[in-house]
Amino acid sequence: MKKIYILFAGLALLPSVTGCFSLEKEPEVVISTSTVFRTTGEMEKYLNNFYNNAFRGHPSTVNGTGIAFGDVQSDNMVYSSVDTRLNGALSVSNGAELTAYDWIRAVNFLLNNLDHYTGSTEDAAYKQCVGEAYYFRAWYYYGLLKDYGGVTWIDKVMDPDLEQLQLPRDSRTFIADKILADLDMAIENLQTQSSSASMRVHKDVARILKSEVALFEGTWEKYHKLKDDAFYDPEVTDDKIDDYLQQAVDAVAPIIDGAEAGRWRIYSTGNTLDDYRSLFVTYDLSSNPEVLWWKKYDIADNIGHSVTRFQNLGGGQKGITASLVDDYLTIDGKPYSKEERIEAKKVYGTELQPTVRDPRLSQTVCIPGQQLRPNTAGDEEPSNAFIFTYPLLQGDPSGAYHSNATGYALLKHVEIDPADLSTIEGEYKSQAPAIQFRYAEALLNFAEALAELDGPGNAERIKAALKPLRDRVGMPEVDFDREFNSDSDYPMMNVAGGDDKYIQAVRRERRVELACEGKRMYDIFRWAAADVLIKGYTPSGAVFTGSDLEGNEFYGDALRYDQPADNNLFLTEADENGFRYIIPYGNLPNGYQFKVDRDYLLPIRDGMITLTNNLWVQNPGW
Repeated sequence: MKKIYILFAGLALLPSVTGCFSLEKEPEVVISTSTVFRTTGEMEKYLNNFYNNAFRGHPSTVNGTGIAFGDVQSDNMVYSSVDTRLNGALSVSNGAELTAYDWIRAVNFLLNNLDHYTGSTEDAAYKQCVGEAYYFRAWYYYGLLKDYGGVTWIDKVMDPDLEQLQLPRDSRTFIADKILADLDMAIENLQTQSSSASMRVHKDVARILKSEVALFEGTWEKYHKLKDDAFYDPEVTDDKIDDYLQQAVDAVAPIIDGAEAGRWRIYSTGNTLDDYRSLFVTYDLSSNPEVLWWKKYDIADNIGHSVTRFQNLGGGQKGITASLVDDYLTIDGKPYSKEERIEAKKVYGTELQPTVRDPRLSQTVCIPGQQLRPNTAGDEEPSNAFIFTYPLLQGDPSGAYHSNATGYALLKHVEIDPADLSTIEGEYKSQAPAIQFRYAEALLNFAEALAELDGPGNAERIKAALKPLRDRVGMPEVDFDREFNSDSDYPMMNVAGGDDKYIQAVRRERRVELACEGKRMYDIFRWAAADVLIKGYTPSGAVFTGSDLEGNEFYGDALRYDQPADNNLFLTEADENGFRYIIPYGNLPNGYQFKVDRDYLLPIRDGMITLTNNLWVQNPGW
């Protein structure tokens, strides 16, 4: 038993089991397997290590990404400095060590030693452990697939022999098929749960991940093949693409409109103006009917993040883009027309109001009158209270990170009335949960795959899937004709598939429902849409010149747009309406310089190519 606990401790730090192993270096340690994994208790302790790694978390630095800030790498949100990947400024020297292989080896160590188990392989606890292992291996490979394309599939714990590391890259469809097969094994073995109370992966979590992987690969292959670029598998067929899309549907169909429907549902109390926002700041989601798996933060156990600290004055050196704000429908379910936008932008906040637009907008972006900090000193002396009225474009003396980059401030994920007041200013004191999978994602994956397969034929199923998302915020159900935005200057109209009313509707719904959850960049990449949505795109925000922001007494003499070096306020040139929009920086005259022949995938480190004796080839364009 002593060997087992040494093993568990080693995995937590990852040198003794995996730290000396990577496809970029020779493994140096061989572990005795003679006494491990005889009981499910031993397996569970081993698997617990992956729960500290195989999840998406919240950022703890002002320029971190994670869930809450991940959309800064997209057209939804922007940081006060230019993103190097979107701007085409990465180099091969930025290539990262593929540490996912360390974790993959650790999973393989368990899967390769299951024959040591002394109980019945039909026991639910044993099958749960097996299912978790397959789930985690799929998770790590999915991360590699998204960032690097085809990699090397390894399902054995290799001996410390350099020659065994000299393996070629497999095709991306081969890797995708292996991931999906692992997720099938996970689905087969994992237990069924009707809540997230156990905090462990379960059958429906694996179903949603399978749906996501299949949708990702199906649309990636479809749209990159349509562009005939260097990023799709040249052996892929249209039938194969349709198979991926059908798998995306079939994976979650049982819990949406199949025999198991009703186990999960969209969280709603009937409060259309707050239910969506509150989902992301509720500390305990164990009984929430929408959340399948989540990470709990608890500062009593010294587990926290810093999202609220950076965002509770509406700044964080970040901002929501006008591109995202403009994409929300009106309250009656129509595209926000150019004429309505022009008039509304003259008075700050008008376009954000839930009486005018989809109420998810005002629960994602701060509107004037929104309280962001509680009054901790009593009504007579509101020293810490903060009511958002206008964006802090000039920053705030209490901290440089409180400046706003676009004029549109993030509300989603911000704890406006935290249980512990140290959350307001304390590092690692935020406790808003990190939701890993929620039922909304199952609905969105399902609807998009149906639209890609046959929008007209699947119209009613698509509408039914998206209806709960609309119902939560009091929006009318989907009407593909009413919602279709055919304006030539609507960016999605110029993206492949975006002129299809069914695909356009589900893509917009996905953007709105999952805004600022770190999903947008990979959506753009799988649609092969960076040539339209990223390259040449200059992120902008609210109107300054031409609106009531300019000359507003709220700013006094502190804001000088004619001297941006003093306060970092940059504006576009005036458009035909005389509007000058806020932009986050002044050194992007031609927009992002994303290299569409290169930047869809990350570079492979030179050491990896050398180690594999050039069997690994560099990604296109690098």
